[in-house]
Amino acid sequence: MAAVKQLESGYWQARVRRKGQPVQSKTFPTKTLAEAWARQVEAQIERGAFVPTARAEGKLFKDLAQDFAKDYAPHHYRGEAWKAKLGHLVARLGAFSLVAITPERVAWYRDQRLTDPDPRYKDPKAAPRISGATVKTELDLLSKVLDVASKEFGIPLPMGNPVAQIRKPKDSPSRDRRLTAQDAAALLAACGQSQNRWLMPAVEFSIATAMRQGEQLAMTWDRIDLAKRVAWLPQTKNGTARAVPLSSTAKAVLEGLPRSIDGRVFPVEKQTLSTVFRTACRRAKIENFRWHDLRHEALSRLAERGDLSVLELSGISGHKTLRLLQLYVQLHASELAAKLG
Repeated sequence: MAAVKQLESGYWQARVRRKGQPVQSKTFPTKTLAEAWARQVEAQIERGAFVPTARAEGKLFKDLAQDFAKDYAPHHYRGEAWKAKLGHLVARLGAFSLVAITPERVAWYRDQRLTDPDPRYKDPKAAPRISGATVKTELDLLSKVLDVASKEFGIPLPMGNPVAQIRKPKDSPSRDRRLTAQDAAALLAACGQSQNRWLMPAVEFSIATAMRQGEQLAMTWDRIDLAKRVAWLPQTKNGTARAVPLSSTAKAVLEGLPRSIDGRVFPVEKQTLSTVFRTACRRAKIENFRWHDLRHEALSRLAERGDLSVLELSGISGHKTLRLLQLYVQLHASELAAKLG
């Protein structure tokens, strides 16, 4: 049963009572709006489609993001890459309540972000736009935050998850950057000239193991068994633990490292390592090569050996599907031609 009454403030309050349902109420500037809302709520309750909006209306996205960062993310995410993505979301969506984050609003965010310059370039005017793949990962995080609000924090979303109702940017084409023998030699020589003592062994270890940078920097000595030549990664990007076999090269790199007080194998920050790596690439005159390409290089080299099965390769890399592994493995055409005879 619906009731509409005028308050002392002059506004009109609509209240809907139904047996077995909590009382729903909302205030409007006019009686017409209050009556229309009451009829809509009654119809939705009749159809079993009513979702209360009070909590979603009273929760700003910036507050939800803060709850997500405090109570959910630390237990479900490795590393800190999600923080930057969440920061971009809050910058443009933080002042909106959850009911105001509609598919149209999410599409607006997507289109605005696709016009932003790539922050890796010093001159914003000369920088290319950020990639569609980057924006897609931010939208994926937005979808996750809203799902957590609904499923973990008990905040119903009247329109469901709006991210599922928009077109997402396409993923960027998979990179096929490989090092020639000359490039590899020049890169290692440049790394050896770096004043950062950790750069050279970190690059060598990356090529030897195909580890992700975050996994490598999170490694601690208590998770490494040099006798059995195994490194144990308790938390990886895809959410599962993984044991990484250590080649003789990888083992030799580890044996040559000093032990850090904090227990980390490579006690260097990601930003620092990435910066000195870019400097080494410039010194070696190697263009368009990123740290993550070392993982591509490592997996491609392992595949070119010819004595490892696909299952063994995926066990080393941590990929759950063959499709994902294929994105990382690029074989030199000349090597394939030699095998063809």
